[in-house]
Amino acid sequence: MVQEAGHPAGCAMRKTLRWLRDKFQRNIQVRLTCYFLLILLPLVLVSLFANERSQQILVEQAAERSRLALNSAMDYIDLTLQSVEELSTLISTDSELIGTLSRNGGELTPRAVMDFSQMMKQLANMNSINHIAAQISIYHYPSTRMFSTNYGPRYLDKSQQEYMHSMTLRNGTGILYMLPGETIYGSTTFGELMNSDSVTLVRSMDLYNPLREQNVLLVTLNKTRLLNLIKPLLPSPQTKIYLTNANNNLIAGISQEGETRDKYLPSEPDMLSVTITSSTSNWKLTMMQPKSELYSKTEQVKLYTYGIITISILLALWISWIVYTGIASPLQKLSHGIKRLGSGKLNIQLENRRRDEFGYLTEAFNQMAQQQKHLIEDHYEQELRLAKTELKFLQSQINPHFLYNTLDSIYWTAKNYEADEISEMVLNLSRFFRLSLNKGREVFSVEESFAHLHYYIRIQQIRFLENFEVQYRIEDAAKGVPLLKLLLQPLVENAILHGMDGKEDGGRLVVSSRLEEGFLVLEVKDNGSGIPQERLAYIQEELGKLHRRKGKLYSLDEEGVDDLFGLRNVVSRIKLYYGGSAELSIDSAEGGGTCTALKLPLVRCREDFSPGADSMIDYKEETGT
Repeated sequence: MVQEAGHPAGCAMRKTLRWLRDKFQRNIQVRLTCYFLLILLPLVLVSLFANERSQQILVEQAAERSRLALNSAMDYIDLTLQSVEELSTLISTDSELIGTLSRNGGELTPRAVMDFSQMMKQLANMNSINHIAAQISIYHYPSTRMFSTNYGPRYLDKSQQEYMHSMTLRNGTGILYMLPGETIYGSTTFGELMNSDSVTLVRSMDLYNPLREQNVLLVTLNKTRLLNLIKPLLPSPQTKIYLTNANNNLIAGISQEGETRDKYLPSEPDMLSVTITSSTSNWKLTMMQPKSELYSKTEQVKLYTYGIITISILLALWISWIVYTGIASPLQKLSHGIKRLGSGKLNIQLENRRRDEFGYLTEAFNQMAQQQKHLIEDHYEQELRLAKTELKFLQSQINPHFLYNTLDSIYWTAKNYEADEISEMVLNLSRFFRLSLNKGREVFSVEESFAHLHYYIRIQQIRFLENFEVQYRIEDAAKGVPLLKLLLQPLVENAILHGMDGKEDGGRLVVSSRLEEGFLVLEVKDNGSGIPQERLAYIQEELGKLHRRKGKLYSLDEEGVDDLFGLRNVVSRIKLYYGGSAELSIDSAEGGGTCTALKLPLVRCREDFSPGADSMIDYKEETGT
């Protein structure tokens, strides 16, 4: 024992077992942690949702406040524009100004100089009483001069004159607001024409005279005063307010640092944008505020939320560790011990150092395992030995040497009389029994079993005058799986005798094997006349009784049965050797052939196959005995 414990292979095995045990324990702890995290998940989601919802409410309230403020500012701007338009109407209909423009032609006479000087004074007085007007200008069509309160008179070149004429014809008696950035010809802008960077009101003089000359009144708005109207609305340093016309062309923009000449983008990402449109002028006021400024007020709450989530996760890890060490670990040890006891490890004894309820359960389990061991040794092993002895006796009733010698004599006698069919049948029968009694082996691979089965099928083909053919379908993965011998022979015998009988030609027998979800599936199909429904129901009922049987499946002599010997024998053998999960099923339809299937668990298909204690214990657990 000391040498074995110090052997390198033994040390490696112990290390592997310890690694598997530690990994399993870690898996339990991970599951417990996941369960606690799932419990915390709704609280975390509610917290995150509440934080997100608070930010949305803050944005909505900020947008509503901004909308109210912009409405008030837009009303004031509308009143200002209305005042400018009334001023333009007053100027464009002033009879004295109209008379001055009408009686002076293209030449600048002394009289004209006096008239224009008087007109400039009058315009300056009007400009002084309306602070929103930065300058008032009149274009005199006959003299091609523009008279401005800021720059005095000046000539317009030919292209400027043509633009003024076309604008007068196009505008008629209406009011037109011109932006300084609008191109009038070539690369020249309207702002360059007016020497101003502000919006200008344009309309014709002498409104009520259909025969009026093409004189034009231009009132340039004071941009600084416009910006001062909207500057008090700015709520934060990064906020900007834009005043645009109906076509979204920028009239003015402002931030807390003063006028901004940034490009106006109606929908910038990560910006709270609120737009108010005037119902009279169709001008728009747009406030754009970074959402980060709004969210800065809720960042502290968000940090608190994340802190609570982190603490909750740490508490979940700590509680899961406490639950694991106090509850899950003892239960896991008990579960592991029960599994080992169920697999036949009857000498198992769990280490027990606890003095609580789990210690009591562990001690009770150790006593139960000890009692189970004595019970198995005293009772079940005797039945297993009897069952194995009975099976050995059934399979060894034929004297192999006598059988081989007799078949060999028949074979050579048939050869002498040139009875080829008889000689082939005897040869295949000899091979069949030779493999069946091969040195007492009870297990062959699926591939060997199919080769063995072929000898029997060949005998039947000769007997039925080759009126049916056979196909073997072996899945590659199933070829090497160990299989108890003589399981398929009764099924094939039934398929040939009951399915091929009376079929003169065209019979087909298909024997197949495959792996399916942890089971070895063997099927025998024929295209014979099938089984009548009444007979099929009886067969399935009898097989069902055997599958549900909780007693000894291997003692059929005591039942007094007089039919289905082959099927009953197969069911008894697979239940004894492969456990309660092994199944035999039959499906058939009159005129549609019959399919018989064996379903054997792969965990029981092994080379050292024996109906020992492990198999019987597992079978009795599965059947409830």
